[in-house]
Amino acid sequence: MNASEIGAAWDATNRAFGSPMSETQHEAIRAYYHTLFSAWGRQHWWPAQSRLEMIVGAYLTQNTSWANVEKALGNLRKARLLTISGIRRTPRRKLEQLIRPAGYFRQKAQRLKTFVSFLDARYGGSFERMFAQPTAKLRDELLALNGVGPETADSILLYAGNHPVFVVDAYTRRILERHQIVSSAVTYDHIRQLFEKALRERIPPKRSLDGAPAAVEIQTGTGESVVGPRGSSHRPSHVSTAERSPLVQTFNEMHGLIVGVGKNYCLKSQPQCEQCPLQKFLPEAE
Repeated sequence: MNASEIGAAWDATNRAFGSPMSETQHEAIRAYYHTLFSAWGRQHWWPAQSRLEMIVGAYLTQNTSWANVEKALGNLRKARLLTISGIRRTPRRKLEQLIRPAGYFRQKAQRLKTFVSFLDARYGGSFERMFAQPTAKLRDELLALNGVGPETADSILLYAGNHPVFVVDAYTRRILERHQIVSSAVTYDHIRQLFEKALRERIPPKRSLDGAPAAVEIQTGTGESVVGPRGSSHRPSHVSTAERSPLVQTFNEMHGLIVGVGKNYCLKSQPQCEQCPLQKFLPEAE
């Protein structure tokens, strides 16, 4: 095997396993960010009025739709139990019934109880003390809790704690695989680090977040025309408008923008590539 053949084999291995991270991958991710943000503007993630509501939502959204999560959150809100003390003092069976619309309600009720017990035991019930911890330390502690995987832990760190971590979800992986940026063999942490490294460079000025489009006319399921959000955006909320560093805000926006692509265009079956803002980046389009 000559030098050229060795190089080709090495390139093929890197493509197959997604390592090492290349500047081409980073440039692609930055291009996706600028394209989507220019088209859709701020996404206002996470849609919540408090950090606890955001965390409860992160637990409840596991294996269900956001519409079901909103029903469960509405039940907790109506019962005035969407607080740390509310979760703490509510009997588990009652909590199960309140969050029943989100599915797996027995498991999720126990996991919410476990989280509040962790917060109480380790940090005296204080989010300020918890989120003041170094990112890596707190991430390990969250991952040690029952029912908290990498996506849930990173969502809590990014959206409730304003820690600079990128959240990788099924949409992220699907988009990257279809665009041949990574293969199915790559790990969650590899993709997370890929985005974090790419977006740490050339972060747009904070003022550029203010002038982008926020809404567009869309069709409802009944064919009715209404003014609605672009991408996956929500109405501004207390959590979504919290003060953040430019880096954290960029990670926040990128995840919301990717969700918009996944929900509207990069569908699991019958993807709508022709209408997608990222269509021009598909390998077939080159």
